[in-house]
Amino acid sequence: MEILSRDNPKIKLYTRLRDKKQARANEGLFVLEGARIIDDALREGVALNSAFYTSMALERYPETVSALISVLGDGAAKISEDISLKLGGTVAPQGVYAIASRLDKTPPLDKIVDGGKFLILNSLQDPGNVGTILRAADAVGISGVYLCNSCDIYNPKLVRSTMGSLFRVPLTDRLSYREAIDLFRSAGIPVYASVVDKDAESIRGFEFPESCATVIGNEGSGLSKEDAALCDSRITIKMSGTIESLNAAAAAAIILWELCK
Repeated sequence: MEILSRDNPKIKLYTRLRDKKQARANEGLFVLEGARIIDDALREGVALNSAFYTSMALERYPETVSALISVLGDGAAKISEDISLKLGGTVAPQGVYAIASRLDKTPPLDKIVDGGKFLILNSLQDPGNVGTILRAADAVGISGVYLCNSCDIYNPKLVRSTMGSLFRVPLTDRLSYREAIDLFRSAGIPVYASVVDKDAESIRGFEFPESCATVIGNEGSGLSKEDAALCDSRITIKMSGTIESLNAAAAAAIILWELCK
């Protein structure tokens, strides 16, 4: 199948999903751009709705395009370079795109009381930060991530920055911060607030229990005193020299390593 017009309904759907959070929520779909992320989606069994590729992409990424055609049949359409530039959200698009169904990867509740280690992201707004955190969470084998009042997990920048980890890490964005805290509290699992405070307990040498969760707060303001107070205790990364704080992604990576080592 070949699409010749920039006004084709599927092309218009892709651009709406790329640009608008509400469209992604309403349609239950999100977009993927690039051979690597699409290969990961196919490998992890993500349900694809449709796909688009250019002649150049067919030459450069024949296995990816062939896999899309095998899975989608006529749902995988050839497009011109001009249409590809309309779809592309990167400086140098690779010419291969897909529309995928929203994921159903909510962390299993039984893991909470079975040695699970969890991360709660509260009010994080930068898609790149959240994507990097999910990638680190995948690397250490975190049991699940709860995103509360944070950026859309299907934001294209976030999806790209996870490098496929979005498809592997159990996560949910359907609970409020208070609901997530109450969930762990009802299971008798301690929750630790990550804060920038010299009076909080240093994570150096800190012994995390077998089952627990840690909260990372907003990039600029961190956790409010009220939100930190809902946790069982406060932990911090002690700084050396004149460094006062780390960005959220860097702090989360350090905490994740200590949490899961």
